[in-house]
Amino acid sequence: MPPLFDHERLTVYQRSLEFVRWAGTALERIPARTSARDQLDRVSTSIPLNIAEGNGRHTAADRCRFLDTARGSALECAAVLDVLVARGVLAEAEVEVPKGQLAEVVSMLVGLIRSQSRDRLHEEPVRYGADRG
Repeated sequence: MPPLFDHERLTVYQRSLEFVRWAGTALERIPARTSARDQLDRVSTSIPLNIAEGNGRHTAADRCRFLDTARGSALECAAVLDVLVARGVLAEAEVEVPKGQLAEVVSMLVGLIRSQSRDRLHEEPVRYGADRG
């Protein structure tokens, strides 16, 4: 079906839906009593919803506010996946691809935010790592 709305044409929107599809499959395997399960359901859904709503806003500030929320939800999804791995609910190998999808979504959202608001302050990316030794 061809896109009917502008947000459907955005690559970041399409990538966020790919993650939502993965999350839907993963949710079926996560025990219902796991609080991170509900959180993953909520925040994964939040990403495309906020992209769509932000894309429909008329001012750059409004668009950025919703795109910021989508970015925050994507980062929260990555943290939820880390929690599920730490608790032994998912294997680390299972979350490599979806975390890569989330990193791509975050990167695209940062680019959209920067394109909408040239006078906003931006941090340069910092490489973080954990000593696994």
